[in-house]
Order: sequence, then C-alpha cells, then structure tokens
Amino acid sequence: MIVIQEPRYSSLSTCSYIPERQWRFEYFFAVNLTELELNRLLERGWRKFGAYFFRPACEGCRECIPIRVRVSDFKPSRSQKRVLRKCSEVRVEFNPLRYRDEIYEIYRDHSLNRFGRVTDNEDFLSSFYTKSCPSVQSEYYINGKLAAIGFLDIASEGLSTVYFAYKTEVECYSPGTYSILKEIEYAAMQSREYYYLGYYIRRNSSMAYKNSFLPNEKYDWNLEKWEQDLD
Repeated sequence: MIVIQEPRYSSLSTCSYIPERQWRFEYFFAVNLTELELNRLLERGWRKFGAYFFRPACEGCRECIPIRVRVSDFKPSRSQKRVLRKCSEVRVEFNPLRYRDEIYEIYRDHSLNRFGRVTDNEDFLSSFYTKSCPSVQSEYYINGKLAAIGFLDIASEGLSTVYFAYKTEVECYSPGTYSILKEIEYAAMQSREYYYLGYYIRRNSSMAYKNSFLPNEKYDWNLEKWEQDLD
C-alpha cells in the first residue's frame, strides 16, 4: 500500500442520513492496496471510493454500522426469491474495470432522478476507476442493453460493494435487491467468506434495507468486533 495522505479528520457538517445530527469522518488517501490490506481495513469498518478511504468518527453517535453477509450461510427470503424469478432473463457479467460512456450515463441518470444530484464525469472516474485495489464491475443487461452497473472491491476474505446505479426505466425489476443477490452469489463463486454491504443505518430507509439480507454480522464500534444477527 502506498499512502498518499496520512489519516486525518474532516470538519463537522450536517449529516446526510440523519439531518438533525452532524457528522465527520476519519479519512486518508492510498493506492496499490493488496487484497489482504483491503481486508484488514474492511474488518475495522473502513469504506472507500477510489483512493479515498473513510469511516465515521462522529462524537456521541454510532448509528452508521458496518454490515456484512456471511456468504455460505446466506439464504434469500421469499421476497428476494421473487426478485430472482422476476429477473430470470437479466444477463449479468462481472468484468475488469473498463470505462464506457454508457456506464457514466447510467450513473448520471441514477444520481439525478433518484437523488436530485448533478454529477461530474471527472469525479465519477476518480471515485470508481482509480485502481487503488483489486476491483471488478458488475454489468446487468436487459433485452441485450446495459441497464445497470455495479462496482466491487476484492479483499482476501470478502467482496465489498462500492456503488450500484441503474436506469430509472428498469426500477420495476428491483435492481438494487437483485444486484446484491447476484453479488453474494459471485462472492460464493470466488470462495469469499463475506460480502460487505457498507453501512447500515436503522433510522434511514435508504440504508436500513441492508438488514434484510440474513443472517448478517454487524460491527460493534465500541468492542471492535463483528457480531452475528440472525433476524
């Protein structure tokens, strides 16, 4: 690992997930991580976009909880099985990182229509195509056309989902749920023990859904260890 900037803390700002709170992050910049080095960071609650590594460091708040699925124990729920049936004709590929304009257009459409956020191509490339560690992209094709794109980092013991975006017109397929199911399946094919979902936040609906993939483990910030959640 080559550390470009040593860990430091961001300034306080309004939390995007719980608006009445303020957040700050511990962060650093690094490239050339091995799978083992990335694994050690994931195990301690770190996340990343490109060369930017971060984890919450909010005083008096521990509501951003790292969550992961133990791949060999995972069993889809009834509703998740329905999504699998609904998407039975979706073609999924896992490929090396390779930028194409159509991928950015999906990301731009998703950011604007789902979050009201205007994107920048340079930031997109920096966040998802800076090869700071072993990574792949997942591609989802409906009727032969690219409809969704995901980004995954590869650690020695797990896969970590970084981001997933889809065309607004395919929302009826429940693409977010389907992508997680297929990426857990891919993790099993790659003999990885864990699938990291990022941060679970019970009080935020856009982050709380992660708890529906069971059984899972959650990281206890105070005890600095993972604990299993069966229900």
